Amino acid sequence: MKVTYIHHSAFCVETAGKALVFDYYRGDRVPDCVYQGKMPELPEEMPVYVFSSHSHQDHFDPEVLKWSRDYPNIRYIFSKDIKKKLGNSALRRLGVEETIKDRITYVKPGEQHEIDGITVETLLSTDAGVAFLVTVSGKVIYHAGDLNWWRWEGEPEEFNEYQEKTYKEQIDLLSERKIDLAFVVLDPRQEKDRYLGIDYYLEHVQAEYIVPMHMWKEYGVIQEYSSLPRNAAVRNKILVVERENQEIILR
Repeated sequence: MKVTYIHHSAFCVETAGKALVFDYYRGDRVPDCVYQGKMPELPEEMPVYVFSSHSHQDHFDPEVLKWSRDYPNIRYIFSKDIKKKLGNSALRRLGVEETIKDRITYVKPGEQHEIDGITVETLLSTDAGVAFLVTVSGKVIYHAGDLNWWRWEGEPEEFNEYQEKTYKEQIDLLSERKIDLAFVVLDPRQEKDRYLGIDYYLEHVQAEYIVPMHMWKEYGVIQEYSSLPRNAAVRNKILVVERENQEIILR
């Protein structure tokens, strides 16, 4: 597998002659944190599958529908909450044909879909939309979207309890699964609680490789996490991204 870290939570995974793109958005959509990462150039004939976990501006960009002009074998797998953003007027503004709707599969939590031999399973996010579990040519890829153990100081205890309970329930669904590649949230804004979600994932899911994401350009937090003494046994599983459009080859 060839993994391209585009930026934030956006990745392109090339495997078995297919490209899977997760949570792409144009890097200037969030003014407080501007990225320069670009979608890698792919062969025109390559089948491309675009996954968007939910409608937040740092995870979804309607611009991806324009890629259908360049890639005739493109399919879209969008969380159901995105559908309301893509009415006919939005499609006209994008300059894409209304027939693009036939290439979009909308998904909800707890579903399984078969798309061109790819199995797509979904989990319930603790924020919005879904997390993805994608099986392609025997490889299993997990992308969390915003499924994370969100704990924020100042929030009502009921909120934080819901976050913990729901996150653990969803991740426990993967405890018997073997994951080849997992993209997992590590958000420095959570300060002392930033490791809660990724810790629980590593403790309960068999993952060959883990790629932390959603770091708002604070890449040092990955090395900091990897270097913790308690992670010595899993350190070789944690892949460190340090820059936009970084490429990682997994054999």
